[in-house]
Amino acid sequence: MMPADGVLAILSVLRQAQVAVWIGGGWGIDALIGEQTREHRDLDLMHRQEQEPAVMSALADAGFAETLDWRPVRFVLRAPDGREIDAHPLAFAEDGSATQASLEPSRPFRYPASAFVTGSIGGTPVPCLSAEQQVEFHQGYEPADRDRHDMAQLRRVFGIATHF
Repeated sequence: MMPADGVLAILSVLRQAQVAVWIGGGWGIDALIGEQTREHRDLDLMHRQEQEPAVMSALADAGFAETLDWRPVRFVLRAPDGREIDAHPLAFAEDGSATQASLEPSRPFRYPASAFVTGSIGGTPVPCLSAEQQVEFHQGYEPADRDRHDMAQLRRVFGIATHF
């Protein structure tokens, strides 16, 4: 499991390494809402592709080791205590938008500049993905119970339409 203090500790390590990251997935949604609404098994982090060596070094120094490599789409790191990070490298354009490779090379994931916002975890401001970006990423697959929960939270707090 990934507790709130674990998320903040990871963000602190990465901030000290001077790398830019944004929280996505379940923790990203809870950051947007400003409260933890469920338990999280991992932390989805987007990072600048060119900063990946610094990301890897900082997280290795914090005890994380790579357990899955699906680059350039994503990779996974795990700490001895079981905390897990699902890392997503982003290539940024001059206008602040970004793309992430996908398993279908002709269909990369797109992030408009407006996708990068600030939320909070435990009262601490954190960089995260916008509600609209979260909805965009939660489509095209059969949702799990946690996905349904997360989309219900976005509907409740932001009044936005979701796909399920």
